[in-house]
Amino acid sequence: MSFRYAGLAAVAALAGACQPASEPATEIAASEPALTIERIYASPSLSGATPRSLTFSPDGSRVTFLRAKADDASVLDLWAMDIDGGEPYLLVDSQVLAPDERALTEAERQLRERARISSTGIVRYDWDTQGEAILVPLDGDVFYVNVESGEARRLMETPEYETDARISPRGNFVSFIREQNLYVIDLESGAETAITTEGGDLVSWGMAEFVAQEELSRRTGYWWSPDEQYIALARVDESPVENIQRMEIAADGSARVVDQRYPRAGTDNATVELFIAERETGARRPVELAATDDIYLARVNWASDSTTAYVQVLNRMQDQITILAADPATGAASPWLVETTDIWINLTNDFRALADGTVLWTSEDMPGGFRHIQHRAADGSLISQVTSGDWVVGSINAVDLEDGLVYFTGWIETPLERHVYSVPLDGSAAPTRITSGHGRWSARFGRDAATFIGTYSDPQTPARTALYSVDGTPIRWIEENALVEGHPYFPYLDDHITPEYGTLTAADGSELHYQIFLPADFDPDRQYPAIQYLYGGPHSQQVHRGWQSMRAQMFAQRGYVYFTLDNRGAANRGREFEGHIRHRMGSVEVEDQLVGLDYLKSLDFVDADRVGIWGWSYGGYMTLMATLQAPDAWAAGVAGAPVTDWTLYDTAYTERYMGHPDANFGGYEQSSVFAHLDNYETPLLLIHGMADDNVIFANSVRLYSELQQQRADFEMMTYPGQRHGVRGEDRSVHLWTMIVDYFDRKLKDGE
Repeated sequence: MSFRYAGLAAVAALAGACQPASEPATEIAASEPALTIERIYASPSLSGATPRSLTFSPDGSRVTFLRAKADDASVLDLWAMDIDGGEPYLLVDSQVLAPDERALTEAERQLRERARISSTGIVRYDWDTQGEAILVPLDGDVFYVNVESGEARRLMETPEYETDARISPRGNFVSFIREQNLYVIDLESGAETAITTEGGDLVSWGMAEFVAQEELSRRTGYWWSPDEQYIALARVDESPVENIQRMEIAADGSARVVDQRYPRAGTDNATVELFIAERETGARRPVELAATDDIYLARVNWASDSTTAYVQVLNRMQDQITILAADPATGAASPWLVETTDIWINLTNDFRALADGTVLWTSEDMPGGFRHIQHRAADGSLISQVTSGDWVVGSINAVDLEDGLVYFTGWIETPLERHVYSVPLDGSAAPTRITSGHGRWSARFGRDAATFIGTYSDPQTPARTALYSVDGTPIRWIEENALVEGHPYFPYLDDHITPEYGTLTAADGSELHYQIFLPADFDPDRQYPAIQYLYGGPHSQQVHRGWQSMRAQMFAQRGYVYFTLDNRGAANRGREFEGHIRHRMGSVEVEDQLVGLDYLKSLDFVDADRVGIWGWSYGGYMTLMATLQAPDAWAAGVAGAPVTDWTLYDTAYTERYMGHPDANFGGYEQSSVFAHLDNYETPLLLIHGMADDNVIFANSVRLYSELQQQRADFEMMTYPGQRHGVRGEDRSVHLWTMIVDYFDRKLKDGE
């Protein structure tokens, strides 16, 4: 069986080329690795031009997207392409609007960290409803750009930093957060109005608290009604939250003590209230969310006629979600739908209030916990079960009420591939797949659901984006990104290695998917060192048929077998598959990774004595737990930004999976790295950012201290000023040069 293939087939004419390329099977010759670490992190990106934040203009005449500058992949500009023809063109140059972008405030840094945004320049934008202007937050202020003339109007120029700026639903106003208060600008008159004025210190209005941003994927705290009469907004009081003083060591050697309100598992959360404000008068009415304040405000959606605000509320243990129907005129609210589970609730953004007053909703309250689409009446009663089966709906993309169709992405044929499907709204027929190939698709539909922007990738095809008709027929490229001469990756294409896929069986009979990259000079009669990469935590899938990280190429081209397995708990397999780790993190995941290791060591071409393991974040935690629970299994490990004790991590994430510490003391104890530290034997390289505000540095500091007390042999690297990820070209090159050198020393020296 061959694991290595040549580069992509030549790009065909548009009618065929918009379809995914097939997998050629030509062997590539062994060669010295040409793909250096320096090149991987240099500009332009080896993945080619990859547009981000793709959307249709409201009038459907053009597509807009963010694209990195050719000479600096970290800086984004706003581009556009007319649907009727012509090449993509630069719409807004970030450096023209703000030649010297000012430093981010702490609030903006945290927002970007939570959203995993490492770029600068234009990182978000918002269309008006007429398709005439685009709102561009930049340089701490907000620009209103006329798309025809290109004229940019700076709406304010203040010393304060404005965040979360948006155009109102009908395009008459711009809203934003300044100094923890919500403001609105009337675009016609230019008048600025403060909707709230009481924000400051530990109280904020219209903002999402830390755990909402980091763990609930909610990064706003206000929501316009479609008719612009009302704004639902959150009031957050962080005074109950424990204040953690952590030292931030900056890159220039300076240090400061940061007071961070960080709710560790078992401690108090922020108090979050919801109000509905009248835009014209500013009058606010409270919405009673629950009988207790110890809840999470998860989502807010509006009915299309603005008569109802639908409010999603999670209980503290996140095993019940209540959707309230709130009257904006009075604030009165009553349950619209309640779902409970003995595992946990997974949130989505799939609540769709339709023009006819009905609602589309995706629910895991199904056999096996597989997420599926439901059509519900205005009173919450079920009209139809739109989809069902032992597979997962990813997200609802669009609804065509006239033709009675729903468009969605999902994993029907295999959890390794994501496709776009259509299905009758009444659930009368099985879904029809409208995308092709063997990879991963994402889609953004136009308002009329007649066309969509589709992005496809597979292990040999970096992301390529085109405009498609609703039946999947290609119309034209938006970014072909063909691997031909001139593409950044073309000089390395002959050395490209494609993974092979397979399945293994867990102890309970569960099917586990893996992928494996063989070395560039693969000879079945030789034995090679191997590296097992893992993440292991919930809400993650590492094994898939999409374009892969250059790290896999980096190791495989340096003579390593590179192996990854998704254990029980991984995403896109249904909630019951995820639920194996409930109240016992660091247990079944390790068991499954050991199944993967046993398979890896059984391969004749793998040297069983030279297998390393590495991961970051939950993967760093898993590296520690795996090497401590199986101290003779791996020859070396690298743990980046690891949680070491779940009582140090935040409430919303930890309690979702582990329960409250008081109710699961034994589970927390066994899920701690320190319960197994007497088994330390596998040499480790430990890495952490010294300004990490997610997995706080205290996790690693305590581990360093305990290992030193044991006189253990380990290596460590800290990154001043870096948070949960190590950012920047120079630091990234340093990080990966160090990791590769470490594995070379531990797994290759003496071969």
